[in-house]
Amino acid sequence: MTYLGRDGPTDHDDRLTERPVTVPVHSGAVAGVEAREAIHADLAVPPDARGVVLFAHGSGSSRHSPRNRSVAAALQRQGFATLLTDLLTDVEERDDAVTGRHRFDIALLADRLRLAGRWLATDPATAHLPLGLFGASTGAAAALAVAAPDDERVGAVVSRGGRPDLAGDALPGVQAPTLLIVGGRDEQVLGLNRAALARMRCVRDLAVVPGATHLFEEPGALAEVARLAGDWFSAHLGAA
Repeated sequence: MTYLGRDGPTDHDDRLTERPVTVPVHSGAVAGVEAREAIHADLAVPPDARGVVLFAHGSGSSRHSPRNRSVAAALQRQGFATLLTDLLTDVEERDDAVTGRHRFDIALLADRLRLAGRWLATDPATAHLPLGLFGASTGAAAALAVAAPDDERVGAVVSRGGRPDLAGDALPGVQAPTLLIVGGRDEQVLGLNRAALARMRCVRDLAVVPGATHLFEEPGALAEVARLAGDWFSAHLGAA
């Protein structure tokens, strides 16, 4: 399978197939619910997967983000399953496109991420795998909120150009080893990440990609993000 994004084609193992899944968002809902009551995701599981990474996209994006898909393909090559998920229902997406009121609702995004994590814990292909979270922008804040002590299943977190500051009081409670990746030229976000790192108490690190801006569009920048993420998940999630 080949994904075409801003960084060009990304090839990965031809044995790997991606399947669409639906995650109900209301208690008591069942598989096959209408789109307005569910979020959509794409699951890929390589042979002998050693972990599964759940992706949380940033504000105004979706599971089709070419940057997240590029990183996901790199992780798949390293033996990690991936779930790229929308965090809003179709109705909410349409409303957010007009009002922008959902994209910064970290509590809502975190709740949707928890639901996706619980879905992974019940699917036969991923139930046995340790769980990692990869968040971008506001998705990183949601991932960190989920990685607080109430969800011990989260084994590692990686943030790309994230807004961990938006996780607020959840930061000191994060237990999972966390890597914050920021572009060297993304100065405002870099400052926010440094401040957030100081509030955290878990195993943590800040990786700065030299010359990269917020979207990591510079040549080689996104590949470096994928390398850093793969190393982090291999060290912390793969050993879980």
